[in-house]
Amino acid sequence: MTKIVRCEWIDRGPLYLDYHDNEWGYPMHDDKDLFRQLCIQGFQAGLSWDLVLKRKAKLDEAFDNFDPDKIIKYDDKKIAEILQTDGVIKNKLKVNAVVSNAKAFFKVKEEFGSFDKYVWSFVDYKHIVHDFEKVEDLPAETEESKKISEDMKKRGFKFVGSKIIYNFMEAMGLVNDHFSYCSFKNGKIKSE
Repeated sequence: MTKIVRCEWIDRGPLYLDYHDNEWGYPMHDDKDLFRQLCIQGFQAGLSWDLVLKRKAKLDEAFDNFDPDKIIKYDDKKIAEILQTDGVIKNKLKVNAVVSNAKAFFKVKEEFGSFDKYVWSFVDYKHIVHDFEKVEDLPAETEESKKISEDMKKRGFKFVGSKIIYNFMEAMGLVNDHFSYCSFKNGKIKSE
């Protein structure tokens, strides 16, 4: 069996391994998955990704698996309940941003037909594949992430700065930043 080689930043335990091997960099097209990924990336602002990964299951539970159909109906009582939930990131601005983003999400769907079409339109519906070799090569933001961020802000999305958006682009597979030597560069593989 061939030895599995991963991107060098994968050194922090099983949550990172699972995220790297099964989620990060693979193109997503389901609107709800894209919405969830956008919200999760927003929770990372100012925090370590390690913390977000550890709290992801609790966030999914608290936010009805980031179902925008449910989130758009959240009221002040529901937001207060989330802020009291053990294991979630208790930042009121970020929690409120999820609700704002659900509203913006539906406006985008109405205009573009789907959130998927909207997001992928920024790259002409083409998966961007980079050939980076080390962490220092990874950009924090790009012209595309700046453009998407600016447009999303105009549409009412929150916690969508250009760096958060670049992380979103990587997470949802608009960009494949698996290092050139990574066994997962060309897609998921079976584990050892």
